[in-house]
Amino acid sequence: MPSNKLDHYAILGVFRDASQEEIKRAYFEAAQRLHPDKNVAAGETELFLEIQQSYEILSNPKRRSLYDATLPPIIDENSIVKHEVFFSRTNLVKVGEPQLIYVLLDVSPRDQKESLPAPPLNICLVLDRSTSMQGEKMDMVKATAIQLLRSLRPVDVFSMVTFSDRAEVIIPAGLNVDSRKQEGRIQMIQASGATEIFNGLEAGIKEIRRTLDPSRVNHIILLTDGQTYGDEQACLQLAEQAAAQNIGISGMGIGHEWNDIFLDAIASKTGGSSAYIAKPKDIQRLLVEKFNALVSTYADDVLLEFKEQEDVKINYVFRLQPEGGAVQMESPMHLGPILRDTSLHVLFEILVGPSAMEKDAITLLNGSLKISIAARSTPVPPIRLNLARDVASDPSPEPPPTRILSALSRLTLYRMQERARVAADAGEYDAAARHLQNLATHLLSQGESSLAKTALFEADNLEKMHAWSASGNKDIKYSTRALLLAGSKEKAR
Repeated sequence: MPSNKLDHYAILGVFRDASQEEIKRAYFEAAQRLHPDKNVAAGETELFLEIQQSYEILSNPKRRSLYDATLPPIIDENSIVKHEVFFSRTNLVKVGEPQLIYVLLDVSPRDQKESLPAPPLNICLVLDRSTSMQGEKMDMVKATAIQLLRSLRPVDVFSMVTFSDRAEVIIPAGLNVDSRKQEGRIQMIQASGATEIFNGLEAGIKEIRRTLDPSRVNHIILLTDGQTYGDEQACLQLAEQAAAQNIGISGMGIGHEWNDIFLDAIASKTGGSSAYIAKPKDIQRLLVEKFNALVSTYADDVLLEFKEQEDVKINYVFRLQPEGGAVQMESPMHLGPILRDTSLHVLFEILVGPSAMEKDAITLLNGSLKISIAARSTPVPPIRLNLARDVASDPSPEPPPTRILSALSRLTLYRMQERARVAADAGEYDAAARHLQNLATHLLSQGESSLAKTALFEADNLEKMHAWSASGNKDIKYSTRALLLAGSKEKAR
């Protein structure tokens, strides 16, 4: 297509075979982003007019048909991001039993990433101020909140909410806050009351929505040291609503009393994950690291839309980097962010049933990737993702790619602790102990002697006491997750 001719499909961020409903939805989303009433930046009025023109042509079947006739052949390459796919097996084998195959997806920026400015932030810090937070934990949280406040850029929106059995907006969402006044409000925070996460999460989402803008990274950082009771489903529904508006949620738990499974579930609804803060002194480091990651965001979310294939089941999806964590297995699937210096790595475990292997080739997953880049005015063209393998009588002698082997080796450790936890929750303490003993053996073979000792200590606890130590399950879960992330980053260099 000549460079001076508009690509109306690219402008709306849809495929050429998009339905009228998809075109209408894309126009609505793009118009919200660029409407002149909300955006006064140079050039954005012209972009809004281009989007209107594209919609007028593509929403009219006759005009669309005439336009399509002028288009060159499709070039299956995205100019904004690139992706690679690695399979654990070259082919599947025609046998009468299910087979597992692993797929590693790598999505990263193209070379022009530096031409895009770092996106402005719309951040809300949602902090637990229940009675259990008093003392060193609260002191570190307040000091770090002040540090983050001072590090804001003029374009960033910041808000802060505290919660116990009720929520309070300490800093309302806004630009160019009066730092001295707000620092004083932070210093006045006192710990009291019980932990009710719904109150804090609801207030935090309201603050984000006050200045919600698709050209910003809209994100909530939720920090707690306790468990909430009775409002879990309401919190998960809030997270789903946040995901629908492209609001990310990160969870951080201090100490061992909080529910990591629940916090993981909330965050993963939006493509986020949870972090474990074992000691109060680590609060500052982890909060600052999270803030810096948000500043270095290239794409705030990668969304996978897909259709289930007959007799093919996605067993497990895990994001290796930039933020490790299990991914919710439903369409649309929030895979998570891409950072400027860290691509997105996601590992899929797929189970293929015997009836699916009656053909000579099989589709494992058929869908599309939709990338949200806040710093880019126009939508990013979607990427088709069609994962397929041949089916043969014999397995291929070709070994799996090194990237897959490395990822599986690290993920095996994480899955072992998961199996131990599931067994312990079911009261199968001997089985849980065996999983941990097996984990310790693997850890020792990889030189992780300290973590191996922790696994053996917890195995002994489960056998004798039928319980984990106070922080045992979290220590092992997040330590094996950190190993997985470290291995993935080494391979990415």
